[in-house]
Amino acid sequence: MIGIIGAMSQEVANLKEAMDNVKVEETAGMEFFQGTIKGREAVVVRSGIGKVNGAVCGQILADHYHVDAIINTGIAGSLRNEINIGDIVLSRDTLQHDMDATGFGYPVGQIPQMEKSVFEGDQALIEAAKECCARVVPEIGVHVGRVVSGDQFVSDKAKKAWLAETFGGYCTEMEGAAIAQAAWLNHIPFLIIRAISDKADDSAEMDYEEFEAKAIEHSVKLVLALLEKVA
Repeated sequence: MIGIIGAMSQEVANLKEAMDNVKVEETAGMEFFQGTIKGREAVVVRSGIGKVNGAVCGQILADHYHVDAIINTGIAGSLRNEINIGDIVLSRDTLQHDMDATGFGYPVGQIPQMEKSVFEGDQALIEAAKECCARVVPEIGVHVGRVVSGDQFVSDKAKKAWLAETFGGYCTEMEGAAIAQAAWLNHIPFLIIRAISDKADDSAEMDYEEFEAKAIEHSVKLVLALLEKVA
């Protein structure tokens, strides 16, 4: 079974429409839609915003649904000038940029007393997603790189530059690394997929409602294609 964590209500609704034999359960204030999509058993859920919501959602998928893999889609801000609005970033790996135990001698971003703080996306899922993107949304750019997460909405150009320089981040958002950590702790392969909502230097603009509609369209196309490919 594949666990799919969506960021946007309409995205989850669109995926639910593609689902057969739907059963709905509510846990921790989240609605989990379980059924089959493209013949593949799946559970679709909207986690809510922030790392705690993301981690709780990932743990429920592990404990209750025993998923074989987790795919998390959503929106992020670009940290590199070559990554444009509407492009897709696939997680080579993830880390929490707001983890700061420097007062105890740890580098910023390192989780104290854990063997690792950088969580790698599943290579097979990355390759499958790249192929699916090229086939179903060929008009957008696709980048494989580091997703950095924190409980902060980052819009300041100086902060974006710091995230890119300090961590080598490709994009920044608020859930991915927490979902990735939950997946890693439970030995579940994962992939974080992010549609880019703003440029690193704020040089380009797009109406947000127009962007969101496109992001949902692209994410749903990609997830449906990915489910067919990994089935």
